Amino acid sequence: MLVATWNVNSLKARMPRVVAWLEEVQPDVVCLQETKMTDEAFPSAELLALGYDSVHFGQGRWNGVAILSRLGIERPVVNFAAGAPDPEARIVTATCGGLVVVCVYVPNGRALDHEHYQYKLRWMRQLRDHVAAVSEPDGDLVVAGDFNIAPDDRDVWDPAALEGSTHVSAAERQALASLCDWGLVDVVRAQHPEPRIFSWWDYRDGSFHKGHGMRIDLVLATGPVASRSAWSVVDRNARKGEQPSDHAPVAVLC
Repeated sequence: MLVATWNVNSLKARMPRVVAWLEEVQPDVVCLQETKMTDEAFPSAELLALGYDSVHFGQGRWNGVAILSRLGIERPVVNFAAGAPDPEARIVTATCGGLVVVCVYVPNGRALDHEHYQYKLRWMRQLRDHVAAVSEPDGDLVVAGDFNIAPDDRDVWDPAALEGSTHVSAAERQALASLCDWGLVDVVRAQHPEPRIFSWWDYRDGSFHKGHGMRIDLVLATGPVASRSAWSVVDRNARKGEQPSDHAPVAVLC
C-alpha cells in the first residue's frame, strides 16, 4: 500500500497539479492538508472519477484536511475522537483497506510567547489521546500530515538560525516524541538517518534552490506497519515548476 501526505496550500489553486500527481504516482491513500475550502466546494466527484473515495473536513479559507483512498473509506471521523472538538478543521480519520489513517494539520504555533503556541501544545496532547482512542500500539495505524515540527536538528537547514523559534522548540519536539513513546515510528527517519531531508521550503529568497528547508511533513506508523514498510521518499519534483505548494509530498510503501 502506497500512503502519501501532502500539504497542498489551497486545493483549488493546486488541483491540476494534484490530479497530475495522482495519475502519475498512483498512491493508494493520500492525506491532504490546507485544502482551504468548504466541504461543499471539495471536488469529491472529480476525485471519484480518478478512482478515489474521499472524506473532507473543511473550513473555507483556512485549514482543511482530507483523506483520499482507492481502497475505500470506512468509519470516517472528522475532528478528534477524544476530548473536546477542535474549532478548526485540522484532523480527519478513516479506515482504508484495513489501515486506520489519521490525517493531521498541526497548528503552526506562530511564536513561543504566543497563545497559538500553547494551542499547538494542547493540540498535540489531544492528538495522542485521539491516537489511543482509534488504535492500539500493535494495530495497523498511520498518522500522517503537516506536523509543523522538525523532529530534530537533522531536519532543519540551520539549527542556529532557528533557535528560539517554533517548529524546533524542546516542548514541541517532546510532544512529538510522546507519540513515538506511545508506539509510533517516524518511517522516513527510520529508513533515512542522514540529515537534510526536507519537505518544506519557504517561497521567499530562493529557499528551495538554496536547500533552506525543514522536514515537517511526517508519516508516523505503528510498529507492525513500519516493519512492513520497504521504501519512502520525499517527492521533490512536485515542489518544482509553476505555482507549486511550498510543501512536497511524502510517500511511504507499507
